[in-house]
Amino acid sequence: MPQPRPALHETIRMHLGFLVLGLICLVVSLLALPLRAVLPRGLSKRAGRQLIALVFRFYLRSLEFMGACRFDLTALDALRAGPALVIAPNHPSLLDAVMILSRLPNAVCIMKADIVNSVFFGAGARLAGYIRNTPLRAMVQGAVDDLSQGSHLLLFPEGTRTTRFPVSAMQGTAGLIAKKAGAAVQTVFIETDSGFLGKGWSVLWTPKMPITYRIRLGKRFEPPQHTADFASQLEQYFQSELAHAQLPEFPVLAPPA
Repeated sequence: MPQPRPALHETIRMHLGFLVLGLICLVVSLLALPLRAVLPRGLSKRAGRQLIALVFRFYLRSLEFMGACRFDLTALDALRAGPALVIAPNHPSLLDAVMILSRLPNAVCIMKADIVNSVFFGAGARLAGYIRNTPLRAMVQGAVDDLSQGSHLLLFPEGTRTTRFPVSAMQGTAGLIAKKAGAAVQTVFIETDSGFLGKGWSVLWTPKMPITYRIRLGKRFEPPQHTADFASQLEQYFQSELAHAQLPEFPVLAPPA
C-alpha cells in the first residue's frame, strides 16, 4: 500500500526550518571570526558559548512558532548554575546537542573533527572551544581541562546517534573523562515521538508535525573508579529508564506513514 504524501504545509515548514538553521550558522560564523581574532582565549570561549546558546534558543523558538516542534527542556535549567558535570544524554536525533546547548551557556561539546573543521559550523565551534573527538588523548585532556575550569561537558556516551531501540551500546569515554577530572556524570533522557533526523532518517523525508521533544534528568553518578564497569552500568541504567519512554524504533528504515 503506498505511503500517503506529506501535507504541503509540513514540507514547507521543514525546509523553512533548514533555511533558518543555515542562516543562523552563517551569522554565527561571521561574528565568530572577528571575535576569535580580537578577544583573549578565555573570554572568546565564554562569548562563543553564550552566543551559541542564544542563537540555538532562538532557533528552537522559531521551530515552535512555525508549528514544527514542541519542546519541554526546562529540566536542564537546574544544571545551569551547578558544578561542572559530564552531561550524558541518549542521542535519538541531530537536534539533541542544539536543545541541550541552548539551555547551558557554559557547556563545551565534544564534536566530530570534520564538523569542527567545516566551513559551515567550524568558526562558531572553534570560538566556543569545542573539542575535537580525535586524537583520543588530546580529546580527553581537553575535556578534563574544561571541567577543571567549571564548564559542563556535553558528551553522548553512545558515541553516535542511537542505532537500536531504545539505546545503543555505551562507550567508555564518559567514564574515563569523569574519572580523570573527578567530575560526576549527570544522565539526561531525551524523548521524542518522531524519528526525524535520527539514524537512518533521510533529509528528503517530511515528518508529521508538530514533533514533540521532552528532556528529563536522570541519576547523577559519582566519578567512577573502573571505566569499563561504569560503561556497562550506564548502559543498563539507560536501557531500564528508556524501555518504556516515548521513542521511535532505531534505526529509522522507512519514511513516516
